[in-house]
This record gives sequence, C-alpha cells and structure tokens, in this order.
Amino acid sequence: MPSTTFENLNQQKKELITNALLTEFSQHSLASAQVARIVKQAGIARGAFYKYFTDLTEAYQYLYQVAILEIHTPITRANHILTASDYVNQIKAFVDEINGSKYRDFMRLHFQTNEGLLRDSTQPQIKIHSAQEWSVMVLSHETIKDCLLQPNKQGEAITRLSKVLTALLQ
Repeated sequence: MPSTTFENLNQQKKELITNALLTEFSQHSLASAQVARIVKQAGIARGAFYKYFTDLTEAYQYLYQVAILEIHTPITRANHILTASDYVNQIKAFVDEINGSKYRDFMRLHFQTNEGLLRDSTQPQIKIHSAQEWSVMVLSHETIKDCLLQPNKQGEAITRLSKVLTALLQ
C-alpha cells in the first residue's frame, strides 16, 4: 500500500494524486499505464510518485481499495443466508452505484483486463461458512461483472441471478 509519506500528505494533494491515478487507470490498463502521465496530471515530480508508491501496481491497488470502499454497498452479513430477492436488490443497488460513480470506467477496465493481472492481490479475503454462501457470492460477483461489461444485457443478468438464487436458496 502507499507509503506513510503519501498517507501524511494533506487531503487536497492526496485527492489530486488519486484523481490522476483514476484518470490513468480508467483510460489505460495496468500494462499500458504510464507514471509520466500520472505525474504530469498530478503536478508532482516523478521521484515523488516513487516516494508514495513502489510502482504502478501498488498505485493501482491503492486506487482499487479506494474505489471499493467508496462504491461498495455493504452486503448484509447476518448469521443466516438472505432471501434471493434481498441479494438481487443488493446487486441492483451496487450496479446502480457503480454506474453513477466516477469509478465506472475504472471498474469496467478492471474487469476487462486488470483483474486477471492482479487476481490474488486485489481480492479481499472473505471467510465463507458454507457452499451455499460461496455460491451466492460467486454468482453475485459474476452478475456485477456481466452488468458492467455488457450494460445492454443488465436486465438479463439480473433476471438470471434471480432465477438461480431462488432455486439455490429454496
């Protein structure tokens, strides 16, 4: 994650750098991203970038965490499985939140390209208690991904999730 030097920056400067990261990683995959464009937009020296982040991957991981924290609609984690309609409503709300967010293009590019490059390092460690809970989580995440990558088929993806979860959670 970012250095303590970055963490200790004033909020305005952190936001300026974070916005430059968002611009870069919303328009370019991690493989084609350039520090030069980030530092130019942020108005910082190249050396400062490397004082804040070890490399582009660390900068990307920082931005990914910021995005997830800002847009994630918390999924209720009770001591029981929710109903299919509860999950579907949460997924709809989450997709609507992303679509209305400044992170939409970033998340779309994440799913298209960057997720495969960073699979192990960006996935939160979630404790799964049952096969049913794991199934709900995987189906929900795949539906979110489908909605972002194929927005014209969002209704189909949500309907499919609803049918599958209804059958799974009976």
